[in-house]
Amino acid sequence: MLRPWKVSLGERIDTSRDTPIYLQITQALIRDIESGRLPPGSFLPSSRELSTALSVNRKTVVLAYEDLIAQGWLSSESTRGTMVSTLLPGSERRDNPPADIETSPCADYRFEPAPPRPLAIPDGKGLKIDEGTPDGRLLPPDLLTRAYRAAIQRTSRENRLQYREPRGSERLREAVAAMLRSERGLRLSARNICITRGSQNSIFLASQILLRPGNAVAVEELTYEPAVAAFKACAAEVVSVRLDREGIDVDHLEKVCRRHPIRAVFLTPHHQFTTTVSLRPERRLRVLDLARQFGFAVIEDNYDHEFHFESQPLLPMAAYAPAQVIYVGSLSKLLLPALRIACPSKSLSAILCR
Repeated sequence: MLRPWKVSLGERIDTSRDTPIYLQITQALIRDIESGRLPPGSFLPSSRELSTALSVNRKTVVLAYEDLIAQGWLSSESTRGTMVSTLLPGSERRDNPPADIETSPCADYRFEPAPPRPLAIPDGKGLKIDEGTPDGRLLPPDLLTRAYRAAIQRTSRENRLQYREPRGSERLREAVAAMLRSERGLRLSARNICITRGSQNSIFLASQILLRPGNAVAVEELTYEPAVAAFKACAAEVVSVRLDREGIDVDHLEKVCRRHPIRAVFLTPHHQFTTTVSLRPERRLRVLDLARQFGFAVIEDNYDHEFHFESQPLLPMAAYAPAQVIYVGSLSKLLLPALRIACPSKSLSAILCR
């Protein structure tokens, strides 16, 4: 018996875009799964049928399917075909509108004078584990010096050494937005971008926007201490959520949400800091379901998106749930962390406005 295919991607596949076709297919299928249009257990067309429908090479569709299977969005049922993974949660709660989230800045700002450590256990107990740093001697200083000289001369000639847009250079924000659209599947423009001096600054600004004294923020029981310091600087209550072998324990997160009025959840889903576990699709969708149900914001820190091995990295949660996610990304991991001191264009982070 022929199956009624629910896949209709043609209007979202554009061969004129810079984004590779297989990645466009991947992104479109993930959004259909997240929205509930393709529920768990739904069978997809064969690679030959879909490639014919989209007028693309069959290998392009095979590559997209293989990547989604490796990431956990799809599963292959041998002779039965390719289907949406049955491990993913259903979409019963995804049609509910998210609760309004106040965006007033925090009224009582207090900053802890002690320098933060990279790794934190929220209750303050335990041992510090150093995640290491790159060898700065490997960066050719002559190349960096020439780049700095050329940039400052060009900027001076164009009279751009004045007070400018506080969110950052428009040309830089446009370039970052184009990169995020083509490589990470985010739907945004330059107006959604704010350039900062590193991810710590981004997290701190997000904290000021979201939090008021006494608000609760949920973090993983092993997490990034500068983020914890930023939340506490806004006089927020930091609540620990358990981890297991698959990342954040979403059942425990739900219990925490029922005990505390959670305002935000801080996550590092690409590689959990510091266990390096990638949060699987089914857990990402559960977190987003909880965000809609309890009205909290997800602060997604995607600090090392470019580093992956077995498959393409999972799309950021912000790519398919922009209304629930504030996205923080960093480019400093590609060169040197110290470049944030004088070169924001090489050590920037991007906050996506909700």
